[in-house]
Amino acid sequence: KQDYTKVLDFLEERVGHLDPAQMQRRHVIALQEANRDKLRFANYCVQILSVLFEHAIDQGVRNDNPAKGVRLIKSDTKPRQPWPVDLIKAYRATATGRALLIFELCVGTGQRIGDVLKMQWGQFDGDGISLRQGKTGRELYIPLTGRLREILEKTPRKGMSIVAGVDGRPVSYRAAADSVMKVRKKIGAEGYDIHSLRYTTAAELAALGLSDEVIMSITGHTTVAMIARYAGPARQRQRAQQAQERRD
Repeated sequence: KQDYTKVLDFLEERVGHLDPAQMQRRHVIALQEANRDKLRFANYCVQILSVLFEHAIDQGVRNDNPAKGVRLIKSDTKPRQPWPVDLIKAYRATATGRALLIFELCVGTGQRIGDVLKMQWGQFDGDGISLRQGKTGRELYIPLTGRLREILEKTPRKGMSIVAGVDGRPVSYRAAADSVMKVRKKIGAEGYDIHSLRYTTAAELAALGLSDEVIMSITGHTTVAMIARYAGPARQRQRAQQAQERRD
């Protein structure tokens, strides 16, 4: 929300005085290119303009969306990868308290950190967790792994939220990220962030040879394409292993 607000304020300042009915695709691309040095921001400009123009169509201001289909600038940075097994073991051996709880909830449920931090004890029935994903609105029931069950049974109930502060109030994303980062720095895992844990869950399930539909029942992804993005490398290795075993 904070990122979107920055872009909306920027658009209001730069083009808010102009007639939206006159904006063309080339203007959207020019705006994106002008902010290329801030890659994430440049792509957000395109994405949010697309949302705004869809609203303009609904209001009868336009009949088309000039931002729709504009290609996002690809990053040169290395794409996210699942956590390696050795770093997962190192994290579990090092982390305690909140940092360990967050880690196990992310890996055990395969959910985004935002949904993990919203989880409440009332959603936990002893065998699994019921939730509604904030991004997709999809309702899921996630059975517990043995490790996650053990962690939750040892976690004191300080408030309604499973991940709670000393005062029992929900923990912010920044506080959660900071506690996890402290452990990441200790074990040399700075290259693997919290969201990479969602990739880890998908990769573990894919390595077991499970179908896209089964993996989606845990992660809540709505398209096979996203599963391929998250679990593709692990699935390739698993299938390659099967192929070579058959050859032998």
